[in-house]
Amino acid sequence: MIDIRNIHKAFGDNPVFKGLSLEIFQGETITIIGGSGSGKSVLFKHIIGLMKPDSGAILFNGVDITRMSEKELYVWVQKFGMVFQGGALFDSLTVGENVAFGLKEKHSPEQLERIINESLSQVGLPDIQHMLPAELSGGMKKRVSIARIIARNPEIIMYDEPTTGLDPIMADVINNLIIKVARRQPASITTIVITHDMVSAYKISDRIAVLFDGRIIETGGPDEIRASANPVVRQFIEGHADGPIHIR
Repeated sequence: MIDIRNIHKAFGDNPVFKGLSLEIFQGETITIIGGSGSGKSVLFKHIIGLMKPDSGAILFNGVDITRMSEKELYVWVQKFGMVFQGGALFDSLTVGENVAFGLKEKHSPEQLERIINESLSQVGLPDIQHMLPAELSGGMKKRVSIARIIARNPEIIMYDEPTTGLDPIMADVINNLIIKVARRQPASITTIVITHDMVSAYKISDRIAVLFDGRIIETGGPDEIRASANPVVRQFIEGHADGPIHIR
């Protein structure tokens, strides 16, 4: 579905990508892991067209998004739903208004109410549409942000550190939701996740991609990554301070 081919990107004298390549297949859940500052968030921005590589290509069903016009990119971005690390809810809007944000022009008030109710029920939070974000726990905010994505019905969902700051039980609730949402459509949603949480990565992923030194150095299913002999992969998944990944 998305074919990232040999992209290079530098900010001044700081190279971020040094020939990064990665294929993302339709309907799969792929998790991108890597150390802080390795470029995971920058890769997200490239995939949705907010940044362009210095060289290389990013193809969607054969079309290079790096060469799209502004109008074409607007259509491209509509295919995505993004769940941000902090939830990114609008504090001045109710939960229901957050879930329905951007949909008012497309639906009648009755349809919007149904969409809000159904989306919140799917994340286990019925009847909270009148609450404000300030009244919610961290886990509830994450679930409302997922409900907002469900309401939009995107083709591709991207999660930025979805379990950060959550206790293990709530983190598992979010993991189960990611799996549930990915499988809820007749045609499965393509899911792209960046995380440091290996428990989450092992549970939700069809494939895991390891980003290090500007490249994807290994991809594989959870069992393949667990069994990897690559010293970089082993250091990251085992959480050792000593190894080829240098701490800055």
